[in-house]
Parts: sequence; C-alpha cells; structure tokens
Amino acid sequence: MALQAAGRQSLVDTVVDALRSQLTAGEWQVGARIPTEHALAEQLQVGRNTVREAVRVLVHAGMLRSRQGEGTFVVSTADPGDVMRGVQRAGIRDVLELRIALEAEAARLAALRHLPADLERMRAALDAQAELADPEGHPDADSLELYADHDIAFHKAVVEAAHNTALTATYGWFSSSVRESLVNYLGDRAMPKIVHGDHVAVLDAIAAGDPEAAQQAIREVLEKPKQALENLLAGD
Repeated sequence: MALQAAGRQSLVDTVVDALRSQLTAGEWQVGARIPTEHALAEQLQVGRNTVREAVRVLVHAGMLRSRQGEGTFVVSTADPGDVMRGVQRAGIRDVLELRIALEAEAARLAALRHLPADLERMRAALDAQAELADPEGHPDADSLELYADHDIAFHKAVVEAAHNTALTATYGWFSSSVRESLVNYLGDRAMPKIVHGDHVAVLDAIAAGDPEAAQQAIREVLEKPKQALENLLAGD
C-alpha cells in the first residue's frame, strides 16, 4: 500500500502510525521479528530511510527492539501512548490508587537504596511546601499550584530515591495527571488537608533505612485522601 504525506517528517509519522496499527492489531506477535527495512519499504512504498526513522520511533516508544545483526523484534503490541492517555483521562480516585501502588514500592526501595542527596531533595521540597501553608495547614488560593509543585517534587524525590529507572520513568509519565488531580484536590476544602507531619514520617523512615515503615508511611499519606474521596462518593 502506498502512503501519502505532505513532507518527509509527515511521511515518517505516517509510517509510524501504519506500523503501530499493525502491531496493535497483532499482525506480529511479541517476540517475533518484523520484516526487514527493504520489505517494509516495498510494502509501504516509501524509502528505506523513512522506514528506519519510523522504526527508531517505535523502539524509543518501547514497542520494538533492535538487535545488532539479528533484526528488529516486537517487545509490546500495546501502545504506551494509549496507556498514558488513559491515565490522563482518569479520575482522582484512579490516580490515587495508582499512586499508592507505585509509591509504596518506591518508598520501600528508597529506604534500602537512598543516597544523601535524595534525602536533601525531600527535605527541601517539604520545607518549601510548609512555608506556603496557613496556620491550619491549608495553602491559600493563590498558592495552590506552587504548593502542589512542592508536593509533587517530594513524591518524585521519593520515587527517584528507589533508583529504579523503570519505576522513575513510569511515575514521570503520569506526574502531570497527578499534579492536575492534586490542584483540584487542594481547592476542595471538603477534602482533608495535606499533613506535613505525615510526609516527614515518610522521610524519617527512608532516612532510617526501614523499608516496612517507609512503605506504611507513604500508604498512610495517600490513603487519607482516598478514604475521604470514597466517603464523598458514597454520599452522592
């Protein structure tokens, strides 16, 4: 089939879309080797350089993997972009549940693997966040986004302290959704405030090298808003 596009980059994007569609449709199974550049170029009626660039995009996306001298193989038939778009459409409860799953393991690993610089980043984020809170622990309306940024910075520092590249990348993918949900959460006075001491407990457990305590502490931080949200939904 011949592919038509306005320019070189647009044509690469078109080939990416065509190959992605074949992958998600199951034309090639996980572990299978895809056709050669020459074969794909003939099939799509484009140049081999265009196919090569498109394959690189899908390798970077985690759907394909190239092996020197062997060819290119299917790693995943699921489009990570679809996954992330699904996360972005998720509600606050869904995001909280995902955060609990990821951050509980991250905190456990952070207690075992953290470096002094990791603890410094956590402390800096908490100190900056505390300066924006009123005596009751709530940020003022003009500081919601900055307050959320400091909170996200703390949680990202916890995840990064696990020193697990895949975990850090996964958390980074949906951190924008976490921030959006957090800003909405902070603007709702019906939801419980973020408790500074609860976050300090996470930091202290990680600093002490206690994986069980760190895991439990981060769960307590995130379970409070989750339970409050469950109560609100149950009252609807």
